[in-house]
Amino acid sequence: MLFQRWISVSYLKQSRTPCTVPETAAAPLEIEFRAVSKRFAPRGRAGAEPAPWAVQRVNVQVRRGEVVSLIGPSGCGKSTLLNMGAGLYLPTEGEVFVGGQRVTKPMRQVAFMLQKDLLMPWRTIRANVELGMEIAGRPAVERRRVADALLARCHLQGFGDHYPYQLSGGMRQRAALARTLAIEPEVLLLDEPFSALDAQTKMVLQQDLAEMLAEQRKTALFITHDLVEAVALSDRLLVMSARPGTIIEEITVDLPDRNNPLRRRTLPQVGPLVARLMELLKVGASDALTH
Repeated sequence: MLFQRWISVSYLKQSRTPCTVPETAAAPLEIEFRAVSKRFAPRGRAGAEPAPWAVQRVNVQVRRGEVVSLIGPSGCGKSTLLNMGAGLYLPTEGEVFVGGQRVTKPMRQVAFMLQKDLLMPWRTIRANVELGMEIAGRPAVERRRVADALLARCHLQGFGDHYPYQLSGGMRQRAALARTLAIEPEVLLLDEPFSALDAQTKMVLQQDLAEMLAEQRKTALFITHDLVEAVALSDRLLVMSARPGTIIEEITVDLPDRNNPLRRRTLPQVGPLVARLMELLKVGASDALTH
């Protein structure tokens, strides 16, 4: 009942100052993959055959303030792309750029959020949120101020002194989101951050994330297998083929209310977009079986 009431209030609430998302067509590029291919080194003895390509000849451009979702069958290389965007490993061919700078290692302006919260169990929730700022050498007073503000923004006010084991899965994922935002990244890489949550908690966190991305004009590259989630949160959808993954179609989500996915979900145009994604994924799976 409480959740249903929250949905109704959120859906009907009209913002006094409408959220404006930047005109991405005119915005500068924030993250770019230029003809990127990746194959991993063979395991075992020298001279072993090289591993198959994970992704091949991928070109992706995401402009400042834009949210783009990667859709594709399991194993097509979506996470491989995000790992290269984060600088965790280099492409075999091609280049990745963030803010015009070539990615050769992890960069301060990029934050990576995974489907597991990965909170440190021996640190309080506040200390977990402060971790990135602590590594960056920011003063303790400033870390506390930023962490408390983000915990309040993520509906965790009063839980800063708790430990991860004392929180539900949804609350821990909220803490992980606060930790991600605490370092003030320019680019967020999100690898199925809500996949392990129940449907109700997932929709609440989708709403929180969408509002924060729009308010702070953050750039995000988002992986999800939830097609409705992709449409509800994104400006564009990039559909990948089966391995070796490459982009087979780009779909612009020309719908209002990107900052309000609960409202966007109710639009009649969502159904045809989801149907188109299902068709593309079905074709990709069939192609994979015939090769």
